[in-house]
Amino acid sequence: MNEIHPFRVLRAKPLWIVNGVITGVLALLFTVFYVGANIDPADHMKKLPVGLVNVDAGAAVGGKQVNLGARITESIKKSTTSGDRIDWKMMDGKEVKEEIGEGKLYGALVVPGNFTSSVTALTGTAGPKSPVRPTLTVLTNQSAGSLGSSMARSASTTAAERASLRLGKELTAQTVVEQAKLPAAARVLLADPAAVTVEDGHPLDPHSGLGLTAFYYALVLVVCGMLSANVISGQTDHALGYTHNDMGPLRLHRPLIRATRAQTLAISSTLMIALSLLMGTLVMVGAVGIMGMAASHLPLLWLYSVCTIAVSGIGALTLLAAFGTPGMLVVTLVFIGMAVPTAGATTPIEALPGFYRFLAEFEPLRQITGGVRSILYYDAQADAGLARGWMMMAVGLVAAVLFDFGVTGWYDRKGLHRVPVGTKPDKTAVPA
Repeated sequence: MNEIHPFRVLRAKPLWIVNGVITGVLALLFTVFYVGANIDPADHMKKLPVGLVNVDAGAAVGGKQVNLGARITESIKKSTTSGDRIDWKMMDGKEVKEEIGEGKLYGALVVPGNFTSSVTALTGTAGPKSPVRPTLTVLTNQSAGSLGSSMARSASTTAAERASLRLGKELTAQTVVEQAKLPAAARVLLADPAAVTVEDGHPLDPHSGLGLTAFYYALVLVVCGMLSANVISGQTDHALGYTHNDMGPLRLHRPLIRATRAQTLAISSTLMIALSLLMGTLVMVGAVGIMGMAASHLPLLWLYSVCTIAVSGIGALTLLAAFGTPGMLVVTLVFIGMAVPTAGATTPIEALPGFYRFLAEFEPLRQITGGVRSILYYDAQADAGLARGWMMMAVGLVAAVLFDFGVTGWYDRKGLHRVPVGTKPDKTAVPA
């Protein structure tokens, strides 16, 4: 017998070319998506939403009502120092509390109610021996994203310190004569009248992963849907007799049951929906029950988890049915490659390059993360991302169903059957 040795296949140029192109493109794309999105967040940052609150009651100075807090907030709002990197939003104390509590702000800068009276007390000669500086408070919001919160904190602290120095310069110029009568400590404080302190604007439970548990939980849901779609698709093909199934040294092949592509997709989707009940339950049990993740609204979290896995899985089945073997590569790029950098969990959307911000508008992981974040951190408020999560999930499901049953139906109508007529695989169990 003149058999060809299996290793001679390595001499085939197409084997090298096809695999080289596919693996090379994947390596390049993942590098671009992951590294490119996070290489310089500060430079790409544009309109990061940060609250600016003035609750200063003002004070009468020289017979006039003065509000130094308003002067500081206006100067920060009009300052060009940060360019368009920070979107300063003037609001009251109630509004800033609500928007931080919905994840709409990465932080805030608050001028206290006694700011003017405390500053003007530094200019008086009858003040205390140890004058006390008023405090500007920087609020952080880790629940909206650790990096975004850190950027907001840095910008707010810098803005507060610069505003304090500008105000000190103005006050010093206005009280040149009176300064000679002031204690030395008061003169020093007058040049930089405001202290800056940092507080957590929306405290999280210690078991919230510094605001990252929502992202990782959502990622688990998407990965479960994506990987289970691959398993279910393969096992459905095996059950219908279209492919063999290797079980250790055995190769199993069932008798062929002819099914259209649309019927095969319907079978796989039915399995996905049913098994999503199991997977969603186990994900929540593992995260909350076993690992101790902080969570509330457990029935809603369970329902959202089940629906996320089902929709992600059906979306992945859509791509597998439409593209065949290359479909898994497309699934990986859509659900992982392009999704993770644009989820807004590590790097805020406002700090991504324009192309990635565009992807973030429809990439599923961002929408799913917003819903999970609302349930875990924001008391399941619809405006905190939950409504958008449900809506985008419904849109994605409808789009997937219409696209894939349209494509598979077209394949069937064109007679593009998966197995030529007359082929009858036999049931076997032989060494692989």
